[in-house]
Amino acid sequence: MCTHDVPLPSPPSPLPPEPGPGHAVARLRTARLAASAKPFVARGSGGGRCAGCRLIASHCLCASRPQLPRTRAGVCLVMGDIEALKPSNTGWLVADVVADTWAFGWSRTAVDPGLLALLADPQWQPYVVFPGEFVSPERVVTDLNAVEDLAPRKRPLFVLLDGTWSEARKMFRKSPYLDHLPVLSLHPEQVVSNYRLRRSARESHFCTSEVAALCLALAGDSHAADTLAAWLDVFTAHYLSVKRWAPLDRASEAHQRLQALVASVGSFDAGAR
Repeated sequence: MCTHDVPLPSPPSPLPPEPGPGHAVARLRTARLAASAKPFVARGSGGGRCAGCRLIASHCLCASRPQLPRTRAGVCLVMGDIEALKPSNTGWLVADVVADTWAFGWSRTAVDPGLLALLADPQWQPYVVFPGEFVSPERVVTDLNAVEDLAPRKRPLFVLLDGTWSEARKMFRKSPYLDHLPVLSLHPEQVVSNYRLRRSARESHFCTSEVAALCLALAGDSHAADTLAAWLDVFTAHYLSVKRWAPLDRASEAHQRLQALVASVGSFDAGAR
């Protein structure tokens, strides 16, 4: 079947995401496991993993999960087939930090009605985040001001294609329901990726949570962007400690930075009252 012949159902009203351990990526993971013909066993799963952070009990991160006020921006994750099942997936971290995060599995021959409903919700201005070199110039935006001048009351919704680079390109090419949306092309020349959990075929590759942090900063959610970056650093430290059988330093600079960012939210809230 040609992708452009896929029927697009009428979008129902979108459901709000749920914050915390039952967030969108966790729910997508549960649904994907339920649909699987055989169990998905990640490397290093012999000792069991925490359902809240996907790490073994000795390295559990749940007590450190940041609790932030709602951001102005939202995030929509369109995820490759088994991406939500991978313990190294960083879209999960985005949903930990950004309350308004949705996650949908991608298929070439079907589209989740909930995704269509979200993209059509009048409170949001969706942006597909993808390199501008692969898009016709008239669709490309490099900042949000031009679009927001035309829709000042709308909140930015960043659509992130979460998968390997080859999967992301396929999702972008074969998702006709994204074709009418502006494409936000990021150019983080002054930013160095700290991503160390998987190898990438592209030197300029940023993981999903790093891309989300850059988008949040563009939308003015700078504290959430900094917190998400710190949360990735702490998760990376725990994940690699398990993978490399290395000691875990819970008093590291990354842990302290995350704690300071979380504490600053509490101080702000107390002052506001």
